[in-house]
Parts: sequence; structure tokens; C-alpha cells
Amino acid sequence: MIPQEEGHFKIYACGPTVYNYIHIGNARPICVFEVLRRYLEYRGNKVTFVQNFTDIDDKIIKKANEEGTDYLTVSKNTLRNTGKTLMDSM
Repeated sequence: MIPQEEGHFKIYACGPTVYNYIHIGNARPICVFEVLRRYLEYRGNKVTFVQNFTDIDDKIIKKANEEGTDYLTVSKNTLRNTGKTLMDSM
């Protein structure tokens, strides 16, 4: 990898779609990019790391309809649980 700016890596990674509890499929990119970030910092680089959470898509809307609520409630609740799960595992 060659950074655009010497010694400073900028990483943007897509995170999970928060429609249900986190599982290995959507945890994988979180883990991979976290390890990459730590490695680059260990090697003495500055790292700007941004990772999103998809908070609206068809799966989220479907789950909201099944639960009789709205997409934002599903996203917020699932994101809260995802964040807790991730923090508990570190």
C-alpha cells in the first residue's frame, strides 16, 4: 500500500447493515480493518479511519414492517446492541 501522503493512511470502510444482531459475516470487515489500522499505527503511521453503519436499506425496512415500527427505531436499537457487542469483545 502506498499512502497519498507519506506516513498518513486514510481508510474508509463500509460497516455492517444494522437490521439484526451482529454475526460473523458483518463482523469480518470490522475486524479486518481494525487489525489493519492497528498494524499501520504500530509501524509508525498516522491513520485516519472512518467506517460507516448502513442505517437504512431493504432489510431494515422489512424488519421494521415485521415489528410494526419504523426503520430508524430498528437501526438505532440494533446499532446500540452492535456497539455493545463490539465493545464487550475488545
